[in-house]
Amino acid sequence: MSTAISEPSSTTHAVANLARRAIARRPFRAPIARREAEDEPIGVHVMNERLFKSVIHREHRRAERANQSFMVALISVKGELSSSIWDDVIEGLAAAKRDTDYLGWYRADETIGVILTDVTVPPAELAMMLDARLQRALARRVRLDVFARLTVTFHVDPDSAPIDRAESQTSPVSSLPAPTRTPTKSAMVYSTIKRAIDVVGSAVLLLCLAPFLLLVTALVKLVSPGPVFFRQVRVGQMKKPFTMFKFRTMHVNNDSSVHQQFYAEFIKSSKAQKSATGDAAAPFKIANDPRITSIGAILRKTSVDELPQLWNVLIGDMSLVGPRPPLPYELEQYERWHCRRVMDAKPGLTGLWQVEGRSRTSFDEMVRLDLRYARTCSLATDLKILLATPGAVIAGKGAC
Repeated sequence: MSTAISEPSSTTHAVANLARRAIARRPFRAPIARREAEDEPIGVHVMNERLFKSVIHREHRRAERANQSFMVALISVKGELSSSIWDDVIEGLAAAKRDTDYLGWYRADETIGVILTDVTVPPAELAMMLDARLQRALARRVRLDVFARLTVTFHVDPDSAPIDRAESQTSPVSSLPAPTRTPTKSAMVYSTIKRAIDVVGSAVLLLCLAPFLLLVTALVKLVSPGPVFFRQVRVGQMKKPFTMFKFRTMHVNNDSSVHQQFYAEFIKSSKAQKSATGDAAAPFKIANDPRITSIGAILRKTSVDELPQLWNVLIGDMSLVGPRPPLPYELEQYERWHCRRVMDAKPGLTGLWQVEGRSRTSFDEMVRLDLRYARTCSLATDLKILLATPGAVIAGKGAC
């Protein structure tokens, strides 16, 4: 027994085509976009915590390069919220933010945030405007008891813009902590091995060089009255100050304003100035500095004055290899991207700058060398720099 199958009528074809077109035109709605009002966001994308913080890190780097600002608004709640109520909060944030802003979890299921890029108005003024928009958007979407438990705070990228707290009492703006990344397992292993090498290496060098260091101590004391060692506050990793030791190479009670003025002019020059030969940058150090003693000039030329910093390496303030630590007044002259050289790596006794450029390198080039080291540091790189350092010291190229 067979069953005949009739062909579909033209009316059935028309209904099917209309259904397919209707389905094709129907917009995709994310789970949190449930309401039908016209101002409700459709398909809201919320970043997870890891991605959101990586965007903060990226915006921090972009802003410091472009010398711009960005702000982060964080919404937290007292106690716990169900996922459905968080959906209401997210809808309110999505309705209040700009299309160019980013929405994501700062702490999963606890604090949600909005990254406001390209801030062109004072932070306090922007915070007040956004706070008013958020209050209106959230009040329309969440219950009154939930609304009372919400807290909105505004944070500006560090050093990106001055903050005048007196401008806004209702929406204070605080500095955004510098973004940090969780170190990988390989980075932690490298850091542990490097610290062990620093301790063993500095201790062995101090013992082996003890007779020579005593000789230098006697010469410094004989040539110029005053202390043998020069103690100076420097800025270490993460801008932590520490006291650095050197053999004294200058007369006591000298005027440091000469170096401050020179350094300020040196950093502000955007391009490397050429010397008479046309192929080298202007000296990083002041040539023929009258403050330097006769033995001090030799110690500086041979970098022997830096040897007491082996003690700084031993106690953990410095490493054998890393960027040179700046003075506090030098840091005041830095552009924002320059500060990464004191954030990304521990200061060192020697580094890429010492073996590749020394004092004949422009300031920007020195910073780029330090950042390149921090980005590609490894035990092999440290070993190459340590082995190249004696040759650079003996050659004396760029030292003064």
